[in-house]
Amino acid sequence: MRDTTESLLALVGLEKRADHRPGQISGGEMQRVAIARALVNAPEILLADEPTGNLDTRRTQEIGEILRELNVSRGLTILLVTHNPAMASLAHRVVEMRDGRLVS
Repeated sequence: MRDTTESLLALVGLEKRADHRPGQISGGEMQRVAIARALVNAPEILLADEPTGNLDTRRTQEIGEILRELNVSRGLTILLVTHNPAMASLAHRVVEMRDGRLVS
């Protein structure tokens, strides 16, 4: 299990932060830990609900790049819910909902 943990932390760029407590890492790092944690059981689909909702532009871009890389390198399907147009632009397919209805 330790090998899996270390490889997933490396995947999200946090291998040097493995011994840090949650209060010692930034919001962006917490989001990356959440992504690594979601990948532990090697899912075929990753569900991400506003994964960058509380992050600044730079951290949002980092998370977007990690998700994109997971999709490309592992063939991981990612179902992403976001209000952020920059995050949505990374998707292969965008479905827009308005007032509970699909509009595109």
